[in-house]
Parts: sequence; C-alpha cells; structure tokens
Amino acid sequence: MKPFSALSLLWQGLRGQRGWRPQWRSPEPKSAYDAVIVGGGGHGLGAAYYLASEHGLTNIAVLEKGWIGSGNTGRNTTIIRSNYLFPESAALYDHALKLWETLSQVLNYNVMFSPRGVLMLAHTVHDVQVARRHVHANRAAGVDNEWLTPQQAKRFCPPLAIGDIRYPVLGAALQRRGGTARHDAIAWGYARAADSLGVDILENCEVTGIHSDAAGAVAGVETTRGPIRTPRLGVSAAGHSSVVMKMAGVELPLESYPLQALVSEPVKPVFPCVVMSNTIHAYISQSDKGELVIGAGTDAYISYTQRGALHISSHALEAICELFPMFRRLKMLRCWGGIVDVTPDRSPIIAKTTVPGLYVNCGWGTGGFKATPGAAHLLAWTIAHDEPHPINAPFTLERFRDGTLIDEAAAAAVAH
Repeated sequence: MKPFSALSLLWQGLRGQRGWRPQWRSPEPKSAYDAVIVGGGGHGLGAAYYLASEHGLTNIAVLEKGWIGSGNTGRNTTIIRSNYLFPESAALYDHALKLWETLSQVLNYNVMFSPRGVLMLAHTVHDVQVARRHVHANRAAGVDNEWLTPQQAKRFCPPLAIGDIRYPVLGAALQRRGGTARHDAIAWGYARAADSLGVDILENCEVTGIHSDAAGAVAGVETTRGPIRTPRLGVSAAGHSSVVMKMAGVELPLESYPLQALVSEPVKPVFPCVVMSNTIHAYISQSDKGELVIGAGTDAYISYTQRGALHISSHALEAICELFPMFRRLKMLRCWGGIVDVTPDRSPIIAKTTVPGLYVNCGWGTGGFKATPGAAHLLAWTIAHDEPHPINAPFTLERFRDGTLIDEAAAAAVAH
C-alpha cells in the first residue's frame, strides 16, 4: 500500500491524477481461508483489518453480496457519540469513539472525523430529568457530557429556536467529543488497509449456506461464487444477520425495521454541530458538501426494504422546521432508508455462538455507524481468542437466557 501524503497528492495533481492505483484488489475466491467475515460494511471490513493487523491472521476473506459499503454503512446519518446511560453501553461506545479520534492516522486514510459536538435536546420536565441523569452517569463512567441551559444551547447552536414553539427547549446535554464522519470513507479506509495486509475482499459474493463438520463446528460457506472452507466465520450483516445465522441453525432475538434519512440541497456552512431530539425522533447536522442531513425514527413495522413510510420523514421535517425556522424554505434533495436490527433490550450482540467457530456482531439498532471501529475491533478479538473482550462481555447471547440486561429493557429503550 502506497501511503498518502501531501507530497503524493501534489505529485498526482501535477500528473492529471493518472497515476493512482486501485485501492484494493478484486481477487478470485480461494478454496479455503483461516477466517471469513460475512458483510462488507465498516464492521466487517474493520474486523478483517484488526484480525490481520493485531492478531496475525492474514488469510482472510470478506464476503459482500453487493459492493462494499452498500448496506447500512452507506445508509446512515454519520453521527458519532458515546453518551449512553448504562456503564456497559458507555464503555462500548466510548471505546469506539477513542478509536475514531485517531483512525485517519492509523489507516492513513481521511475518514473525515469531525468532533463538532452532539447536542441532545430536552423538551419536557421528564426529558430534563433523563438528560441530567445521563450527564451524571456519563461523568461517573469517565465519559464527557455536560448540561446546558436553553440560552447556552442557543449560543452553541445559533439556528436553534428555543422560544414559544411547539417543542420548547428546556435545556440540552452536550458531548463535545461527539460529531460526524464520512460514511463511505470508513469502508474505503478499512478496505484499503485490510487489502494491503493480504485480506481478500470479495464483492458480489452472497452467502447461500453455512456448512458444518461431523462435530457440528463451522466448516465453510456456500456462496454465489462457489464453496469456501473456513474454521472461523464471523457474521456482521446488520439487518440481515438473522437471515444468515439461520443458515447455521442459530435463531437470533432480532427484529429488523426501516430507518429513514434525507438530505437537503447544499448550502453554505450554516449549522455548527449535531442536534438530536429523542422525544420527537429528529436529528440534523450539515455535511461537508453543505447538505443538511436529517434523520427520523424507525418505522413502526418490520421490513427488509431500504425505504420507509412517508409520514415518518414528514413528521421529522415538521419538527426540524419548528426547531430551525430558517430551514423552512430549503428543498429536500434525496431520501433513503437502512435496515436496523433491534434486540429486546436495545443493546448489540458481539459474541461467539453455540456453533463452534461461528461468531456474530449484530443488534446495533440505530447505533451501528458510531460503533464501527469499536465493534470491528471487539469482533476481531472475539474471533481470535474464541472469547469476548471484557468490553463486549456483557453483550453476549447468554444475557437473553439469564436476563442480565433484559430486566432493564424499559430503561435501555429510553437510553438508546
């Protein structure tokens, strides 16, 4: 892998950009690998990279049924934060945030991480109580978070309306280390770095079956590009994880819903941070291209479609126009949907399964993108050591049997 530098960018510019090589290979599948990752998004590509860079496994393949980043990695609103309520969740997402902070340097690829701050609004007395509880819990766990009055929130985000509106702003919780990153850059950066370590990235290679040996352990996979043998199989397929795992006879406690987002026409820099409102299910930031990136809540029905119902996005736009009146005349440019996989306690699963050699990373709901480097790092650890890392130990499948987190599902739904 030829490293990027200011000098190389200048040199290629003088040559008319004709000297660049493809950033990763397009190899033919081998008959066997030491490990195979199903899912060519940020989580899957990152897991392959960390397996190769930290655990010495270089004979690895990443299988993607489409093109890399074509799933949820390229279908989200790119928000990054770690201000979750429970200590286990805060530790998990803060692990990811710490990796985000140095990821461009580690990968030698600009993932455009921008710690511009994430402002979470409170509109009711209950919101205020919940947000303050978050702030205190985060500080106790060593995660940055602070409470702002309505006037302080207005100073931090000038376009925000805090006066006599339908959704009055009674305050806000601010995580200054939070922000955004470029969604496709994370996929490209991990793909380039993994490829340089010998990882085969196999696009248009859909898994159609999972093989086991006489002892019931993973023996390989059947794909649209032929069979592949492997003793270690990691599944990181977001909304389709339950479909893939069912091929191995493993039932996951997941439900998959569409999650919608949309962007406006591009405008000059006008919005300095990320603003979220869990109460009205709307959040907004501005991309580096100038588009206002707007997200809504999940649809109310289970579906594998990458689109959603119009009334969901309409509700989000109504709320955005109420909170930010200056945006009412902006035109929307395009909309899309992703498929989020949700567990009963609204927390992810990063675990080995009852099938020896089979591992899964799923159940991230709406938090998958922000967790990308952390989830990938912990999945790689779990595959390499055949046991969870201390950070993801609370997020194994066993919790659904013993009720460790399920008893807190109601509170988790609020926190997540």
